[in-house]
Amino acid sequence: MNFTRRETVLLGLASVAATATGLPAFASLTDDAIAEFTGGADVGSGGITLTTPEIAENGNTVPIEVSAPGAVSIMLLADGNPRPAVATYNFGPLAASQSGSTRIRLAGTQNVIAVAKMADGTFQQAANTVKVTIGGCGG
Repeated sequence: MNFTRRETVLLGLASVAATATGLPAFASLTDDAIAEFTGGADVGSGGITLTTPEIAENGNTVPIEVSAPGAVSIMLLADGNPRPAVATYNFGPLAASQSGSTRIRLAGTQNVIAVAKMADGTFQQAANTVKVTIGGCGG
């Protein structure tokens, strides 16, 4: 297929315009998920422990642990993934501990965020940056 110079320039401008206007940023998806989980309430820090590796050689399986004594539920997010929501843990009154662990897939170096809803109705947040050398979401 042969393109003229004019067609090439028009294709380039169209792709820039589509990128600038039509695609939401992953960070806004993360902010939207947090706002939906908290109902727009203020989010504090402390009272929640998020354990992640500093460097993950392979983004396909990254171990994550989260603990928030006194939490009713905990939501995990990966802000650089196409779908930031990773997991939500809900705890009943007979739960022995308010903690969870899993392995997640990360597309690249990004923040892993944990937001906990505490029994008193407040929200706490913790975030760690995980450096990924080989992405797990097709990268």
